[in-house]
Amino acid sequence: MEGSLLKGKKGIIFGALNEKSIAWQVALKAWQQGAQLVLTNSPVAVRMGSINELAEKTGSKVITADATKMEDIDNLLSGSMKIFGGQFDFILHSIGMSPNVRKDIPYEQTSYENMLKTFDISALSFHRILQTAYKLDAIKEWGSVVALSYVAAQRTLTGYNDMGDAKALLESIARSFGYIYGRDRKVRINTISQSPTPTTAGAGIHGFDSLVDFSERMSPLGNATAEECADYCVALFSDLTRKVTMQNLYHDGGFSSMGMSLKAIEQYKKSFEECDCDEKDKG
Repeated sequence: MEGSLLKGKKGIIFGALNEKSIAWQVALKAWQQGAQLVLTNSPVAVRMGSINELAEKTGSKVITADATKMEDIDNLLSGSMKIFGGQFDFILHSIGMSPNVRKDIPYEQTSYENMLKTFDISALSFHRILQTAYKLDAIKEWGSVVALSYVAAQRTLTGYNDMGDAKALLESIARSFGYIYGRDRKVRINTISQSPTPTTAGAGIHGFDSLVDFSERMSPLGNATAEECADYCVALFSDLTRKVTMQNLYHDGGFSSMGMSLKAIEQYKKSFEECDCDEKDKG
């Protein structure tokens, strides 16, 4: 559905790879609500993904940037300001990757070199973006910055590994910079703790399908989809949420408030049902 919630607003979307990406869906929804966009991803992701198709559909510009490099971030924000003709209104940070997860290295046997890369890509990139935007005074007053997080920042979920630590750092950066940016420039900064979502990146997590199923059974409203997350992001970019800042906002169908659901209990009981395995073996 097209509308005008973001009419006249301009923003940068980090992390759109393909149609499965939450960032891709956010870009589509923001464009449908009237926003002008600059899309960005790492050079490798731009080559491997379909971001140029998204740019063509939404009439957006693409600027490649490695979010771990200050020079790239500076060029991206400066270039975006030239495209937009000055300050812009919003940023989406949808960046995350763990070499330890990709290589299936257990948390208790972590490679610290890999862990530092996880933090650099998944969390410190957010600080770089905010620091550079602040230095350039790139974001308009009452602008909005949103980063995508996950409940593993607060709870331990097997298989999520050092990404949980990275998300905790991401949320802390949002609070720390949220105070400074809000105080000085009236810019709000929030994170969204989204349901496990079957993106290309998410599929690399060990046991991800089971995690999605468990979360679906536990959540009274069910898992939130990428498209639904995009709607939430648009709301946070809009003027309707001007006084929301420094928050980690759960968008997970109620999962984060649950202990045990009826669906989960019923599934759990099934694992204790007696079977006739011994009888079969005797036969």
